[in-house]
Amino acid sequence: MKTMIRYGVAVLALAAAAGSAQALTLDQVKEAGYIQGATANEVPYGYMKEDGSAAGIGPDVAIAVLKRMGVNEVNWTVTPFGTLIPGLKARRFAFAAAEQNISPERCKQVSFSEPNSSYGEGLLVKKGNPKKLTTYADIAKDPSLKVAVVSGANNIDFLRAVGVKDNQIIIIQANADAPSTVQSRADAYAATELTVSKLAEGSQGVEQVRPFTDPVVDGKPVRNYGGFAFRPEDKELRDAFNNELVEFRKTEDYQKILTSYGLSVESVKAAAAKNVADLCAGK
Repeated sequence: MKTMIRYGVAVLALAAAAGSAQALTLDQVKEAGYIQGATANEVPYGYMKEDGSAAGIGPDVAIAVLKRMGVNEVNWTVTPFGTLIPGLKARRFAFAAAEQNISPERCKQVSFSEPNSSYGEGLLVKKGNPKKLTTYADIAKDPSLKVAVVSGANNIDFLRAVGVKDNQIIIIQANADAPSTVQSRADAYAATELTVSKLAEGSQGVEQVRPFTDPVVDGKPVRNYGGFAFRPEDKELRDAFNNELVEFRKTEDYQKILTSYGLSVESVKAAAAKNVADLCAGK
């Protein structure tokens, strides 16, 4: 357990940096003795365990990378997915580890690392898939259908791109609300394939659509590339993290983390084949 004195000094050190709205540097983090990170409660990308520790693809990789940087402690905050970027910009934490898709719109607000993961889309539906949905475009074909999406998730952009209207979309605050929403007031829940898979495993009365066809946007099947988000002004800290992340991606330990959460070896390779500059440019 941390001593209150060391913890208090660390908080004051980082608070001083935040209060001046200056860039947070790696040296400041090391002096404080810890870094403040955030994740969303979304298995397997990032979540908090019952003992208060963080787990998931994002937190596990972040912890490993930060140790390579000489930072051995992360104080985690769990926050709804839609508040990750606003909270980061408001300096409530130093980085976000929730495998947020690296998109041009998000790149205008935060500074992403190189991709850490790659994953496709999915649909959660009532048991038996009564509406016979196989892709997002099926929802657009029937204006009476409703689909749920977590606030702040980019799945809404893919739904709109294939013709789903805003009056068909139900916004929910957390993916944990998806099973009950699908069983009560929505025909489906749109999320990434791993999110849908985990929800289907742990809930009765719902299932993952299989087979599922990823939506096609601008002539290309949609694939997400998750990364770590930093504030643009914290460039030195982001670059230091990024350099170690790129090296860590070459190790067996990195591959073990991702595959242990259900990502395929092909998805791990897909993430390494992309770069953040192209993703921010929409390529």
